[in-house]
Amino acid sequence: MSLLRRPGALWLADGLTLTALLVWGVAASTLPEFVLPGPFAVAKRLLALFTDADFLVHTLASTVRVLASVLLALVIGSGLALIQRAWPALDWVLRGGVQPFLNSFPSIGWAILAAIWFTPGHGSIIFVQVAILIPFCLINVGEGLRQIDREALEMALSFTRRRRRIAWLVGMPLLAPYLLGALRISYGIAWKIALVAELLGSTSGLGYLMLRAQGSADMTTVIAACFAIVALFVAGERLLLEPLARRFAAR
Repeated sequence: MSLLRRPGALWLADGLTLTALLVWGVAASTLPEFVLPGPFAVAKRLLALFTDADFLVHTLASTVRVLASVLLALVIGSGLALIQRAWPALDWVLRGGVQPFLNSFPSIGWAILAAIWFTPGHGSIIFVQVAILIPFCLINVGEGLRQIDREALEMALSFTRRRRRIAWLVGMPLLAPYLLGALRISYGIAWKIALVAELLGSTSGLGYLMLRAQGSADMTTVIAACFAIVALFVAGERLLLEPLARRFAAR
């Protein structure tokens, strides 16, 4: 795409970005670094978070925990939704008891409980994230199961009696948008709550790195860690979620 043919929206976006960086740079020049570091210092530290071994271990720790938590929450939430569909008698228990409880229980409450119940490490962080993400997966997948066209399943039974084949070839494409929705929501929320959990019960990760930086008035690392999370979120969307969405859309 040549510069002359670029859409106006792209020019506007680039202009706003450059303006924000310029304002940031001017403001940083009038303030001490422990209050507001400049864009170049933050960019240098952001690069270090992905290249320097001392910082990279924290970036990888947070990333692995988020991915593991999202997958575990999706499996558990989907399992609960399938139980809810298979045994209608349990519908009230799940929708009227388990789901409201998990939805309303505060995130900081899970983090404090994990800090008391577990030793600091991967297990406590994943526990907090999974506990918070389960209701989002349960609601999305449960709604998808309720929206599946029963007539389509009955028609599929006229071609084959293999229920696993029907579930994969008919049920899965119908359920895919809801599964992808659960993944997108969970992935975004997981990055937000990862910091809270790591602040209270971890010895590694971007949240722990931010806590350590706050104690030493290292605002450069704090801001760089925030931008690192944004970069990791965008990378996950582009490299994992969007290809999955295209694959299921093509089926």
